[in-house]
Amino acid sequence: MNILVTGGAGYIGSHTCVELLQAGYDVIVVDNLSNSKEESLRRVQEITGKKLAFRKVDILDRDGLSSVFAEQPVHAVIHFAALKSVGESVQIPWQYYHNNVSGTLTLLDVMKQQGVRNIVFSSSATVYGIAENPPFREDSPLGAINPYGRTKLIMEDIFRDLSHAESEWNMAILRYFNPVGSHPSGRIGEDPHGIPNNLMPYVAQVAVGRYPYVRIWGGDYPTSDGTGIRDYIHVMDLAAGHLRALEKLQTNPGLVTYNLGTGRGYSVLEVIHAFEQASGHKIPYKMMDRRPGDVGISYADPSRANRELNWRTKKSLDDMCSDAWRWQSQNPDGYTE
Repeated sequence: MNILVTGGAGYIGSHTCVELLQAGYDVIVVDNLSNSKEESLRRVQEITGKKLAFRKVDILDRDGLSSVFAEQPVHAVIHFAALKSVGESVQIPWQYYHNNVSGTLTLLDVMKQQGVRNIVFSSSATVYGIAENPPFREDSPLGAINPYGRTKLIMEDIFRDLSHAESEWNMAILRYFNPVGSHPSGRIGEDPHGIPNNLMPYVAQVAVGRYPYVRIWGGDYPTSDGTGIRDYIHVMDLAAGHLRALEKLQTNPGLVTYNLGTGRGYSVLEVIHAFEQASGHKIPYKMMDRRPGDVGISYADPSRANRELNWRTKKSLDDMCSDAWRWQSQNPDGYTE
């Protein structure tokens, strides 16, 4: 069974490729390498001992995408390819709407022309916006508050409308919470361009000396230690969720939506202290003012995915930190060509 993975050279995409190959799927990766490196795919093949096909194609390139589908049959698509920085999306919103929304429309159009109707879509917990009263369920109010989140919500709406209009589509929307960690081998992991936007890679880079301290955005939230609480999920647990969603599509479910999270939250300080234990390094930090739009507490209710996908997270916070440190300590400058 041939699975096309858009954005497959990226952080979550590369780990999902490992899971797909080890499960016996044939994998075709499409990536423009704007925020990833081909080296990750070489290491995916090293880890699994299996080959995958790679095509350097942008999802906005209709002819390029069509040629990939024409080369060999594609049975389903896992769609990761997107610009993904919340802060950057505020600075360059047009590029985010053009790449994420227009790119997805182009992909869906090519899929339709090629008779492919199964897709797993990488969405985000950002679609819950500043909703209160966690845990968030799939039917919690939606309302993204930044351009990145709005692109995800718009794409979800596109899938919902398409499913309503054309019943032959099978689509799984997966709302990620906070992916962290790396493959246990330490060979692939998160390699952000520039200053990391997320907590765990920033902490890891402080631990290897690339930055002097972690900035904590807000120490006066209504939590046990005053710092914000998030639902961190190990990237390998997240990757496994994509395989379960892919299996779900084989039952012709139409449109299904699932939270992928652990169902519990950890504060920023809890993560820092756990990383100190995993790395053996002291992690300096400074308290900063809250950032506009940040919520104090966010975590998932993953019970629908537990029940309908037979999927549960297996990795602890200690596993997340240990694996993230193994990757960062072995690859202090990320991937090298």
